[in-house]
Amino acid sequence: MKGPLFYSKILLFGEYGIIKDSKGLSIPYNFYNGALKTEDNPSEEAVNSNKSLKAYADYLAKMDQDLVVFDIKSLQQDVKGGMYFDSSIPQGYGVGSSGALVAAIYDKYASDKITVLENLTREKLLTLKSIFAEMESFFHGKSSGLDPLNSYLSLPILINSKENIEATGIPTQSSDGQGAVFLLDSGITGETAPMVSIFMENMKNDGFRKMLKNQFIKHTDACVEDFLKGDVKSLFKNTKQLSKVVFNNFKPMIPAQFHELWKKGIDTNDYYLKLCGSGGGGYMLGFTQDIKKAEQALKDYKLEVVYNF
Repeated sequence: MKGPLFYSKILLFGEYGIIKDSKGLSIPYNFYNGALKTEDNPSEEAVNSNKSLKAYADYLAKMDQDLVVFDIKSLQQDVKGGMYFDSSIPQGYGVGSSGALVAAIYDKYASDKITVLENLTREKLLTLKSIFAEMESFFHGKSSGLDPLNSYLSLPILINSKENIEATGIPTQSSDGQGAVFLLDSGITGETAPMVSIFMENMKNDGFRKMLKNQFIKHTDACVEDFLKGDVKSLFKNTKQLSKVVFNNFKPMIPAQFHELWKKGIDTNDYYLKLCGSGGGGYMLGFTQDIKKAEQALKDYKLEVVYNF
């Protein structure tokens, strides 16, 4: 058995801000994917994945049936038969490994599911998002439901506010463009839950809340608008500001060995770094107007280009 593929995602803008109603923009990233599978000679990874699916099935069995009903019997039977999630999506890297799994489970086992083929009204998107938030909170403690939504629909998603999300189009990539968005591999895994609790702790501080509203959210919203309009000049101006704000106020989320590199990008304008997901490790996102320059400046690191301007 092999189920359909579900892709990883990249939240281009909006990490942490969307908790406080900033705009956000999330895009599918087809380089990584995952699917539900069973096979006769499972690897050690498959066996471990199967074990955690067993715990997950028990969790889903207790979920509020007014929200979503699963065919738990089939799910438990398949898990007993050795089903696992075969995934190339790195865990703890901020590209939505649990999101793809949640999307795959919903797709296969939810009764009366909302499908990708129907007219996706705002109401349906919000319903899906709240189902996915509940399903994914098994992995993170608290989830916005956006990662699975992105993975399930395989469409870019524009977050205008908590109650206002829509599938959107993004400007076509220019294949020979010098400008690029890239992933920078930190080489270490990040954990979402501890990073989110540092953020929530900081939110008790009046000065931090002001900074979030007047700087972080302001530049995040501007970046989303610039990106969707294709206004590259303004986008880089706002990304630089965003990179500075993160450097000055989100230090714990940036692995210590990258502090210097982060600042160097701002000082030289060769590239600007920002968090990809909750930070603390995994990938960082980079924006550059000249990918050759950025590659030269970051030659000791692994870069993956995800979008060209």
